[in-house]
Order: sequence, then structure tokens, then C-alpha cells
Amino acid sequence: MEDCLFCKIIAGEIPSAKVYEDDMVYAFNDIAPQAPCHIVIVPKIHIASANEITPENSAYVARIFEVVPKIAKTLGFAENGYRVVNNCGEDGLQSVKHLHFHLMGGRKFSWPAG
Repeated sequence: MEDCLFCKIIAGEIPSAKVYEDDMVYAFNDIAPQAPCHIVIVPKIHIASANEITPENSAYVARIFEVVPKIAKTLGFAENGYRVVNNCGEDGLQSVKHLHFHLMGGRKFSWPAG
């Protein structure tokens, strides 16, 4: 999608601090971290939100969840635990209309999330 922030990051048009990349997934440091380690993980195809996950594109979501523990192990917080968050739609506070997951670690989290 032409005006999508994350599509531009994936294409290299906007710089990012890349943490991981393969043919389906791109992961980078969040610019406003909410934890000592805060990574944004996106599919390399444009899926606007969790509401648009289909049998045709769900392999991208599966790949993201295969990559999550790899990134957590590489960054050293897998053993102590971490949080994976997806915000969907306006009430869910989705800020960029490209499906993405926040991987956060390096601190103890509380519940409810807020």
C-alpha cells in the first residue's frame, strides 16, 4: 500500500533499526518503547488489521509467531517471559493500519493491561 508507514519501512524508504528479517516477516525496534526491549513485528504483505486475516494470508501470522521466540531468545528475555500484543481497530488503539505485533520484554508486566 502506497501511503502505509510500515510498507515504507519494509521497502527501505523509511529507516528503521532492523532486528530480524526473512521473506515473510520484518521486525524492528519500536520508536517509542514501552519496555526495555520493544520490537514491532510485521508481515511483509499489507494486511490492514487482525480483522483481515484470511486462510490466504494466515501463513504470515503463523510465521510471525514462529519468529517471536527466536527474537526473544536472541535478545535474552525468552526465559523470564515477554508479552506479545496486537491492537486492532480504533477502540483497540491500532495506530498504524498494517497488521503488527509488539514483542516486549526485559521487565515484569502487570495486568490488566489498561
